[in-house]
Amino acid sequence: MSTTTPIDKQDLLTSKQMATFVAKGFLRFDEFIEPDLNAAIMREIDAGTLKAAPAGTPLDECYPDPSPLGHMLRLPKVQGIIQSLVGPGSLFDHHAIHVRQANEGAAQGMHGDSIIDTRMHFDIQLMYFPHDVPLEMGGTLVVPGSHFRRINEMDIARYQNLLGQVPMVCKAGTLLALHHGIWHCGRQNKTDKPRYMYKIRLNPTVRQLRLWNTEDLTEEVKKNKPIFTREQNAVEDVQTILGRTEPWFEDAAGRLEIVNRIKLWRFLTGDNNFDVHYWLTRLENMPENRLMAA
Repeated sequence: MSTTTPIDKQDLLTSKQMATFVAKGFLRFDEFIEPDLNAAIMREIDAGTLKAAPAGTPLDECYPDPSPLGHMLRLPKVQGIIQSLVGPGSLFDHHAIHVRQANEGAAQGMHGDSIIDTRMHFDIQLMYFPHDVPLEMGGTLVVPGSHFRRINEMDIARYQNLLGQVPMVCKAGTLLALHHGIWHCGRQNKTDKPRYMYKIRLNPTVRQLRLWNTEDLTEEVKKNKPIFTREQNAVEDVQTILGRTEPWFEDAAGRLEIVNRIKLWRFLTGDNNFDVHYWLTRLENMPENRLMAA
């Protein structure tokens, strides 16, 4: 039976963070876990005592005490991320300890994990880095805004550098929360030490509707007030975040990505009138439907 503890609103994500997740497909939390817990988790990984649960097991039944990794996943600030994205009572899908060996000769091919998964609902993957990852150690690489580009897993493996890509050069205790469709890969480790990254995929069991702290949704966003001027675009709000393109977007394709973001934001907020620069509203303007309804 689920024993999920209610989360304080202050530990939930903000609307701007959720908009960033919708736009980029990931959120990054640097040095999020304290050093002593990182060290304890590394000892647990080295001991080989982490055991996977069957797929579909409630997360709060996984990694029972005294597991340091279980303690980390049950921290209120980590639970706040999980519950904001996939809700309470999320299910364990699978986990892995990804190891990039010392002085590797090649990087992992760029790929996406979920060509078969075309739901509007989404799973998340949490990636946790228990030790420092300098640039020469490679690190996981993600391509911001790629989560709406459905590809057949390794179809993009020949691509190793995309404009705007984000290599995970980070300090110990950093977390990534990823949309299940994002493009990513493990970069080449050119150091004399192995590199570790723990990954867990989680499935929602609830409708992903306003699960985060929505108190910061401004009246302008609630009323769908359009933003068109240069001065207004300088303000960091939900519409600005959702309308910002990535460096690797083609000009025309960027519009498609923004439309997909609008659709996901509408799904997450329940606001079917929300739009950014009129992109989706003009597509919904169907005069024949108005005539039929008259």
